[in-house]
Amino acid sequence: MSSPPFNADCRPILIGSLPLKSHREAMEMILSCTPEIPLWPQLPYYPAERMTRQFISGIPGLTEDDDSFYINTTGDDFTDKLTTFFQELIDGESQQTLPVHSPFNLSDETCKGFSVLKNTLQKAQKPFFTVKGQITGPLTTGIALKDEDGNSLFYNEMHREMITKLLAMRARWQAEQLRTLPLIHPPIIFIDEPGMVSFGSTSLTTVTREMVSQVVEEVIDGIIRGGGISGVHICANGDWEPALQSRAQIISFDAYSYFANFIIYRDQLTRFLAGGGLLAWGIVPTGNTEAIERESVDSLYDKWLEQCHSITDLGFSYSQICQQTLISPACGTGSLSLEHARRVLELTATLSKRIRDSI
Repeated sequence: MSSPPFNADCRPILIGSLPLKSHREAMEMILSCTPEIPLWPQLPYYPAERMTRQFISGIPGLTEDDDSFYINTTGDDFTDKLTTFFQELIDGESQQTLPVHSPFNLSDETCKGFSVLKNTLQKAQKPFFTVKGQITGPLTTGIALKDEDGNSLFYNEMHREMITKLLAMRARWQAEQLRTLPLIHPPIIFIDEPGMVSFGSTSLTTVTREMVSQVVEEVIDGIIRGGGISGVHICANGDWEPALQSRAQIISFDAYSYFANFIIYRDQLTRFLAGGGLLAWGIVPTGNTEAIERESVDSLYDKWLEQCHSITDLGFSYSQICQQTLISPACGTGSLSLEHARRVLELTATLSKRIRDSI
């Protein structure tokens, strides 16, 4: 039995998106509900902060038209930009630490929440347990990002490599920057990759398990090199084997909707937990407003106990499971009303406290 990266003890943790316009207001909301493990807010109200666009600044051929964007691979300067891009990658690989103003930084134009988090935490009087950042995964980005003809870039090997390496370096830079904050444990970086369980579906017919594992592992490499703790967040349903067999130290999943499917992967889950992996247990609903209104701390606590007992059947004690569990929403709240988002965060915080009081 390997030791986890830290004793999670059912502390609350969030997924980044919130339905607000003010990053400072979002930061206050986050700190009020998850004071031990804050994260930087993503506000999809701003088009530049939406899932696909947020992390691709600087990619060769990026062409924007109002709120839409694509990669122009036929432009006269695309080859030159590609050459410059890969040289910057080589230079970055040779650097022990990426500079603050690296080509792979997170700028205020697309990630203002990152600097708001840093500025807020740097003023703290005592260290935080840890902190969480996030980046969209290479499969999800590569499928959504199109060329001038509307083709997904993920299916082109060179373009797939370009996207993957960009995200890996950006994840590394993020981890390195977050490490400078007053933290007890290394920073967590989640790779938001719902597509990781969807390969082989009708929409991803030519995407193989090997392709998915390769690109996600490369981003995990970036997080590890940056000194961070790697996590994979998947708010979808499908084949969990690649995620559980990856080197991710945390698996974040929608336990509210998909626990019955998740627990089917008994052998893989057993090995993951025995290897010290953590579960970010997304037991607070986010996808259905009726469920958000209906559920209470008591009902979610009962649901948690029922699910937890399914994992004790794999040979783990209740205390072990709690030690390796974070309590989280099923997904982000950026598409919800502010009222519903606030309730999700409050349920997450109060459910965590209820469970921790029972340990």
